[in-house]
Amino acid sequence: MEKYLGLDKIHNIWKIIRTNGGILKTLYNGYRIDALKHGTLVGEDKFGNKYYENNFYFFGSNRWVIYSERYGMDYDGSQVPPEWFGWLHYKTDLIPSKDPSRPKYKWMAEHRPNPSGTPEAYIPYTTTKPKIIPWKPPQ
Repeated sequence: MEKYLGLDKIHNIWKIIRTNGGILKTLYNGYRIDALKHGTLVGEDKFGNKYYENNFYFFGSNRWVIYSERYGMDYDGSQVPPEWFGWLHYKTDLIPSKDPSRPKYKWMAEHRPNPSGTPEAYIPYTTTKPKIIPWKPPQ
């Protein structure tokens, strides 16, 4: 009966508002992330990204990440560390804090997001002679 009256949808809306922390925060997250979902907070990484899961949704969209506020609207997939990448893409069902197969060696580099398009981006310099040499007037 509840389903036919649409009350289950209203119940889900209230769950979404409660999960996001209020109506204004829900509207902001809807604008920023383009998705309104409710789920269980599974964990958080060192960058401040929060990872959620809700098996009520279809497989493939039942795990998601809410990127940290410090990224604002400029977030991308390279800001997810490799240990959480495996969990998000169903390579493992264990979250990184409970996964014994993820050793941490001192020679392993720390994860860095892709710096393309930022001032830290790698720009190679050329060692070849240019094909067109600009003319300099005599002085």
